[in-house]
Order: sequence, then structure tokens, then C-alpha cells
Amino acid sequence: MLSLFPQWPLKNEHDVGSIIDISTYLFREDKQSSRRMASRPGPMTDWPWQKLGSFKYVVLAPWVVQSVYSYLTTEERERDITNLLIFPYFLWRLLHGQLWISLARCQTAKTKQRIVDKSIEFEQVDRERNWDDQIILNAILYYIGFMYVPGTSRMPLWRWDGLVLTILLHMGPVEFIYYWFHRALHHHFLYSRYHSHHHSSIVTEPITAVIHPFAEHVGYFLLFSIPFLSMLFTGTASAGVFTMYATYIDFMNYMGHCNFELVPKWVFNIFPVLKYLMYTPSFHSLHHTQFRTNYALFMPFYDYIYGTVDKSSDKLYEDSLRGREETTDVIHLIHPTTLQSFYHLPPAIASLASQPYSSRWYLSLFSLIPYGFMSFTWIFGSTFAVERNVFDQLRMQTCAIPRFSFHYLSSTQKDAINSLIENAILKAEKEGVKVLSLGLLNQGERFNGNGELYLQKHPNLKIRIVDGSSLAVAVVLHSIPQGTKQVLLKGNISKVVCALTMNLCQRGIQVAVVCKDNFDKLKLRIPTELWSNLILSTSYTQKVWVVGDGELSKKEQTRAPEETHFIPCTQFPPQKVRKDCFYYSTPAMLIPKALQHVYSCENWLPRRVMSAWRVAGIVHALEGWDVDECGDTMLDIEKVWSASLCHGFRPMITVDLKYE
Repeated sequence: MLSLFPQWPLKNEHDVGSIIDISTYLFREDKQSSRRMASRPGPMTDWPWQKLGSFKYVVLAPWVVQSVYSYLTTEERERDITNLLIFPYFLWRLLHGQLWISLARCQTAKTKQRIVDKSIEFEQVDRERNWDDQIILNAILYYIGFMYVPGTSRMPLWRWDGLVLTILLHMGPVEFIYYWFHRALHHHFLYSRYHSHHHSSIVTEPITAVIHPFAEHVGYFLLFSIPFLSMLFTGTASAGVFTMYATYIDFMNYMGHCNFELVPKWVFNIFPVLKYLMYTPSFHSLHHTQFRTNYALFMPFYDYIYGTVDKSSDKLYEDSLRGREETTDVIHLIHPTTLQSFYHLPPAIASLASQPYSSRWYLSLFSLIPYGFMSFTWIFGSTFAVERNVFDQLRMQTCAIPRFSFHYLSSTQKDAINSLIENAILKAEKEGVKVLSLGLLNQGERFNGNGELYLQKHPNLKIRIVDGSSLAVAVVLHSIPQGTKQVLLKGNISKVVCALTMNLCQRGIQVAVVCKDNFDKLKLRIPTELWSNLILSTSYTQKVWVVGDGELSKKEQTRAPEETHFIPCTQFPPQKVRKDCFYYSTPAMLIPKALQHVYSCENWLPRRVMSAWRVAGIVHALEGWDVDECGDTMLDIEKVWSASLCHGFRPMITVDLKYE
């Protein structure tokens, strides 16, 4: 993927140096950030299967196969199901972690009870993408232990004496040893070699809890094995207590690293002793911001005994529950596109959300989950927050309509979806939101008249509805290669296409249209003095194609000459079938560094790149424009473009260079 330096028309001083090889830069940044470990990595820092990448799960295959084979080939009276249950428990732990990721990200996007109001960035997402390594490690050690440690075969389902022993051992040796081990990890020798990797995350997510070097995790496993081994050696072990204790460790770990407070105050009012037996997210958050306080594992009483409790623990807890006074200024309304895109939403799979959307074969195996989500939201239909961003003093939120693209193409769903969008607008109006921008198919001309429908139903709205058409047109106009004399227009007629055609004709660039019906429609929507630059052509000889909504067929693309530039003016990119042509990104802009809390990619766009429609809403609010941009209304295109550049947004062309 390369940017087209020679063919960019520099309109003003803002354009100079603004075009970069964005894909190469981001790839280099990803490689560097993913390698960042402790400041001075010590022995056994890397995981043994690190080089396997996403294929690391194959290390479990021999153990799973062996457990299944052993169960099936053993006589029924001697079969032991305990070893067979390790793999289902492994899957449960993965699901448990994923549920905490989704809960935390949804809450962080919408709640005012955030503990640390700072940003999570792509570097942290990359550093924490291996959160499942410790689950793989534990599964392998469980398989080994259940094969060779006496007392693991044919364990009973439950034993109360084993539960009591586990509780006592956890409160005593486990918590005590962990406290001093943790303090030792904060000594500069161990901290620089191991534990600093964990503390690289000031703003924590649930999975931050398990982001440690390999050697550190081995130590934790040995520590948490004390109750397990004690139950085995005393003959009090049971499968239920094993599972419950391991789940308790995961639950408390994930809860303590949430960046919002979720333990209600009434719990401590009714049971005051719990203050010493259960930490809260705000309690542990202070350990990540102050470093030398609140060392406890899950039970703070050792911090109280040894005087390492942060003095602001109680105040931060109460302040976090109370929340902060803030108002969202801008809401961008989107929707999932395909079923697989559901997994690319920020609250879903974090590592996928941090990369541009692309179809993955293994996600099709889990298509029932998006369908289940769709069915659930069908009953309790409403928008849900997926991301929160901050730009200086401007607070922004991205919300999603719980419908997929194929719903928008169904006439039976039109009224229901419009009702969801309308309710989202009215809710935003009530909460004092200044601007709501419509993304993807939420602004279809045939669907709701580019948002005009909502103004007609509610003419006294104070919130400004923005469809972003003006900036989208500006981005496409500034993407046309310098020296272009004629472009071929493909796709359905829309508000953006009409405005783009008129501006191209005004600049002396001929616009060729293949479809006679579209040609006639365009003539009705542009001034007569521009008709001379609008031509009906079926030659397909133009080297620049502007692609709108509607399918650009493979057959049509094969008729294009070599090195044709396909420039979409729609929110959905065309299918790439030619290896000797240039495919441009959908209209988008690079965002300034001051725009924070960005840790996911917007659909198929690269990192820290936003669609023109989303940027338009932000600029609208920054400029304080007291007008709507929907229906047939278009703002001054050059004014919107200049305002975007002035606020630090930069033009971006990401082109797939298919020519070989």
C-alpha cells in the first residue's frame, strides 16, 4: 500500500507534508509497540510459543488429543472424566476474560464513574493482545499435573472440607506470600526486568491483570497451586472447588483492573469487614498510578497491617462511585456492517478492533453469537455505546444501532431502524449533545432523506444533525490526481455524487456517465451552464473512476485501462479485483494527536484514521456551526475543508498498489 505523492494537487500550505505512507508507518509502529516488554527484559521474559503468533493454540492439541484418546480407549469402569474436562474449562476461561473485556469497554464508553480519565491507545492494545497466554500455560500445567500428581483421578464433584481449606490457605499463605512477592517485584532490579511490563498500563483494562512476562506467571502459578496441592495431599480435593477457586482468581483479577468502580457502597455498609477482605477497582487503580502503595492481591488487610494503604483509597472509591460532571458534545451513530464486523467493534475482540476490518474464516464458526446479539437487541432494541474519545475539551462518543447492513436493505426494517435512530437523536437532545453525525447507512437518501426525516418530525431540535456530505466531497475532490481532465462516474445518484459532479464540472473536469438514466438525473440537479462538462460515455477509457454506491462489477473493472485510479465517494469500498490498478481508501482523514482515547479502527480504515463523515461532526462542533447538514443542505465545501485542516485533521490517501 503506497501513497501517491506525485499526483497530489497541493492546494495550500496545509497540504505540504501531509501525505505519508500511512500503512508502512503504522506497520512499523505496530511492530515496535508489540515488542515493548520490561525496560530491561530478564531471563524467561518471552513466552515459549511467542513465535507461533495466532497459531499458538496448537501447543494444546497433543494434550487435548491425548485426554480424549485416553478416555475413549479406557474401560468404562476405569474412565476418568476429570482430565477430559480441562479443555472445556480452558474455553470457559477464555469466555470469562472476553466477557470482562466487553463489559469494561461498554462501561468505559458510557459511564461517568471512570477512575482514571486518561486514554487507552493502540500501544497498550498491542501489548495486551497476548492475555490468553497465561490460560494456555495453565491448561498445559493442568494436563501435566492431572497425569502425574497423585489424587487427581476420579475426584468427587464437591467437598466442603476442601472448600474451607482453600479459603484458609488463600487468606493466609497465598495472600501473605503474594504481598511480599509483589513488593519484591517493585524493587528496581526485578521491576526493570519483569514487573514494569505490567505497569506500562496506567489506565487498566480487565486483561491488564494477566499481562506479565512468562517467568512472572510461572511464579504466580506456583503460588496459586498451594491450595490445589494441599487439597490433593490431604485427600480433600474436588473438581467443583478446583473450578471455583480458579474462577475466583480470574474474577477478582479482572474486576480489580476495571477502570470504573462497580462495587456498591452498601456492600461495605452492611458488611464493614469486607473492606479488609475484598479490594475494589479504585483501590488497585492507585497501585498503577502511585506504584508504592496497595500491594495486596485481593484482600487489602496486609496493606493495612504493614502500612502500605494509600491514604486516598477511600476518597477515590467514593469519588469514583459519585462520578464526574461531564456532557457528551458529539455522538457519531454507526451500525455493524457484516456479521463478522460485530467482532471488530471496540467492546468485542480487542485485538481485532485494533486492526482494519477484514474477513477471517474462523469467525464464521461463531456466527451464532452475532445472531444471538441481534435477536436480543430485537427485543430490547436501543443504541449502545462502543467508544469514547476526547479532543481537547470536546467529548465524543460513538454509538451503534444494533442492526447489520442487510437489515437496512430490507423494506420491512425501514421503520424500525428509523425509530431507533430517532430515539437516539431524542436521547442525545435530552442529554445536551451538540452534534449528532450519521455514519454508514444511517443517512441513506432513500432511507431517511439524508436525515431530513428527523428534522421534519422534530423541527425544534437544538441538536445539530450532520450527514458529513460536504467534507466527504471535499476529500474526494482533493484526491483527484493532478492534471486529470476527465473522470468516469460509476454508481447510484446520491447527494454526494451530485455535489461532486457539480464541483468537478466547475473546475473544468469532464464527468463521464455510463448509465443514461443517471445522466438525465444529474442534468436535472446541476446548473445548465455546466452541462457541457457532463457527457454520456460507454468507452470506459478514463484513467480516473469515481465510484459511488452500487456494485462495481468485476466485468466493469476489467474494462478499465491499466493503472486506473478507483476513488470511492461512498462509505463502503469497492471490491478490489485488478492487480494493475490503484484502489483508494473511502473518504477519510488522519486525526491529530490531541484526539485521544482512540484504540480501535473504524471499519476498514487504518489506525488513527477517521471517515470524513465522522470528522465532519467533530469539526461541526468545534466550529460551533448552528446549522444542520442533512436533507439537501450542503455546507461550503472549501470552508469545511479549511476548518478541518485548521483543527489538525490531515488529508490521507491510502491506496492499494496492485500493479505488479
